[in-house]
Amino acid sequence: MSSALFVVSEEGYWAEECIEPLTTLESAGVDVTVATPSGSPPVVDEGSLDPEAAGGEDRAAELREIDETHPALNDPEPISTVEADSYDAVVFPGGHGTVWDVNQDRHARQLLLNAVAGEEGVALVVCHAVGILAFTREADGTPLVEGRSVTGFPNAWEEGVVDDNDRLDDGRKLPYWVEDEVKLAGADWDAELDADTSVTVDGDLITARGPESSADAASTLLDAL
Repeated sequence: MSSALFVVSEEGYWAEECIEPLTTLESAGVDVTVATPSGSPPVVDEGSLDPEAAGGEDRAAELREIDETHPALNDPEPISTVEADSYDAVVFPGGHGTVWDVNQDRHARQLLLNAVAGEEGVALVVCHAVGILAFTREADGTPLVEGRSVTGFPNAWEEGVVDDNDRLDDGRKLPYWVEDEVKLAGADWDAELDADTSVTVDGDLITARGPESSADAASTLLDAL
């Protein structure tokens, strides 16, 4: 049986970007473990459970129920206690919350580095979680993403989310924009803004643009497994 580790934010994960891949993999027989920075249950971004954002009231209710009742989501491991080598895939769901915790966490970055280091593992990184690529470096200091083709949450979309002072609706100031940081780290960035979905595969690294790409990302990961 294949296995996957989901590294999920405690500061606000986007429901579709976590739950769609998680349930898709489980339906295919993949054993799923969830980890968070501290080991506390991940916190869903309430905005992702708004019916308009979720794709209707029924889907919003389904996502909320899974968030509240899924065994792995409600009993995660601390990321400092898990090893990428123990899993066939490591998945980093997005959400603005990742810019404050997962993307900045040294254990999360090591999990990503180890997941793509060998010939067996694969990593899926979605939306704002793609920002972790800007801060993940090889032993010699080379950015992991240097020269790699990636997609992720684009500046063109961020402009419509934050105010002129980079603040979200809840008052938190966004510390960085994902596209800017990942491009500065040397990535070949293309969020394919003219396409309905955007999933990019570069070897053992899979990246996805946002929630509407979650189903394609899950399917791509399954193919890799």
